[in-house]
Amino acid sequence: MDTKLTALLGTKIPIVSAPMYYASTPEMAAAATGAGGFGFIAAGFTPSKILVEEIQAARSILQTPSGAPTPIGVGLLGWILDKTETSDDPRIPVVLAQCPEAIWFAFGVNLGRYVAQVREYDATREHQTKVFVIVNNVDEAMTAVEEWKVDVIVVQGNEAGGHGRGDAPPLFTLLASALEVLPSSRPIVLAAGGIFTGTQIAALLTLGADGVVLGSRLLCTPECMYPEQSKQVILNSKVSCTTRSDVFDEVNRTKMWPEGIDGRAIVNDVVRDEKEGLALEERLRRYDESKAKGETNRLVIWAGDAVAAVNDRESTKNVIQRLHEEAAEALRKSAKILGV
Repeated sequence: MDTKLTALLGTKIPIVSAPMYYASTPEMAAAATGAGGFGFIAAGFTPSKILVEEIQAARSILQTPSGAPTPIGVGLLGWILDKTETSDDPRIPVVLAQCPEAIWFAFGVNLGRYVAQVREYDATREHQTKVFVIVNNVDEAMTAVEEWKVDVIVVQGNEAGGHGRGDAPPLFTLLASALEVLPSSRPIVLAAGGIFTGTQIAALLTLGADGVVLGSRLLCTPECMYPEQSKQVILNSKVSCTTRSDVFDEVNRTKMWPEGIDGRAIVNDVVRDEKEGLALEERLRRYDESKAKGETNRLVIWAGDAVAAVNDRESTKNVIQRLHEEAAEALRKSAKILGV
């Protein structure tokens, strides 16, 4: 399958594994790249020394030759960079020194300054890092394209698990709206949010996306670092089992995200406690007590809208290759409608 994404990255499959903090691993990123797609690890608050070790681990798995670019990407959160890049342990120059094929920025007040930092660093060398940026609405897409001149925009719909704008439109609506207004010279556009099947991928490619991003679909793979109890909850989940809310970050003590950003996770007693009108202090007490006992009824499990479709422990490689085959078959069937 040939798209602008596969041409940019030199891959065979237009599927990317998302950088998910506390979920993605070097093994997952390497498996995605090894499968013919492209994988990311997530930096989060990871110290630069450990981040380098993770990048090197992926290189080792992929048997990347010395001197060659690292065939994975690294995801960085803007609001965390606002803290780390002025500290004595900045992340961006350390990451760029490892020559990753791509770097991914998300959720910051001014991501443009970090895009500029990448361009400035690369201006002194041959290797050019591909810059990915998440967008949750058309205005963000236009800013990323026209002002920051990014290489790839990741159009993330409301269905996505984990964090995003609470007012983001559904993926198909947002993607169509963005493609309608972006210039013909637009960068590569990827679709993200609630993608679990090959037929969805085929539909998104037909709509105009150059590729897709998988996140929640990979949460039960052996390469995901989610604990076993979280994976078991996912495997037992039902349709419409997730919701977007600030309550998950409240009990996690992680309510530091930019204004308008909340998270989608599996509905449980954390949500019900808030709906009962319990004060935050009591909700925190219940959460801490439940966590200490190893219970799952208040476990925060970030997951996308259709996570109930995950019912196996298939490997990252198998998921990516199978969905690619399903998408290709769906596209072939669609072509028959036109008699092609």
